[in-house]
Order: sequence, then C-alpha cells, then structure tokens
Amino acid sequence: MTDTVLETERLLLRPPNLSDFEPLCTMMADEVTTRFIGGVQSPALAWRSLCGIAGHWRLRGYGFFSVIEKATGQWLGRVGPWYPHGWPQPEIGWTLNRESWGKGYATEAAIACMDHAFDTLGWDSVIHLIHADNHGSQAVADRVGSTNSGQEVEVPGFGILVDIWGQTAADWRANRQEFIADVV
Repeated sequence: MTDTVLETERLLLRPPNLSDFEPLCTMMADEVTTRFIGGVQSPALAWRSLCGIAGHWRLRGYGFFSVIEKATGQWLGRVGPWYPHGWPQPEIGWTLNRESWGKGYATEAAIACMDHAFDTLGWDSVIHLIHADNHGSQAVADRVGSTNSGQEVEVPGFGILVDIWGQTAADWRANRQEFIADVV
C-alpha cells in the first residue's frame, strides 16, 4: 500500500485499512445501495472485496480510496481509480453509504480522484461503468464532465450490463474549472 492521501474541503481520501471493514459490511448489506453493483454481500464477501481493493493497491499502486468525512471521522464509502482484470480500461468509480447521498460527497471525491488519475497516474482517459437505471451515479458522472459513450458492456464477474461513461484527460483539463464551479 502507498501513503497516497487526497484531501478536499470536506473529505479525506486514504487507502483502505482494517477499520473500514465494519462500515463496508453495513454499506454492502444495504439493498438500495448495492442494487446496481452486484447486490447485497455477506460479511465474508465484503471481506473479500476489502482484500481485493487492498490487493489492487499493492499490485497496481492505486485503488479505491476510503472516503472519510473530515468533520466527523466517519467512513462514507469508497471512491477512486480502479482497473481490475477484464475491465475495458481504467475507471474512476464510486460507492457511498446511503446516509451520504445527496450531499455532494461523491462528486467532491470524484473530482479529487480525476485530478489524481490524470495528473499523478498519467491516465489519458477515464471511464465510469454505470447501470442504465442508476440515475444518481449518472448525475455524478455528468457533474464531473463525463458523457455516456453509448456503449454497453457486461461487468466481468458480475453479469451486469452497464453503460460506459467517460472523458479524456484533455477534456478534463479544458473543462475542469467549469465542473468545479458547478459543484461549489
């Protein structure tokens, strides 16, 4: 794992650790939160997910960050760069617990992760794999300037059909200030 930590006005984004397991279990047990990402997971599957994220960090040098609300220290979810086996290309993904929805946290964290992916990791483009009925995630993608490519793909290992949203690094750099102004 690396010491990579991103900070926004309200959030701290850090690599996952063992203290994230219980709140991850709670989030992954929520049918509403998980309906577009493969469904409810038992604690055993949530453990494997956490270990997979930690392993992704170890093998690729980046991965989903744990999103921590600075004011309370509460774990809100996971957001970040992700490129598991079988993915069409590197992704910035997000899943936050339901109590965090509607507060702009996903967009705030996604902006920090987009900057990180393009400026630090050197990515040329980014995607977001989003279910056609997941209007909340579509809104986050739209707020950060990504668009629906019109392509649909099956998420490897999950059997879920999703739309590929995304943008290039050049588009991000050209439009970043506009997206941030809309968020604030």
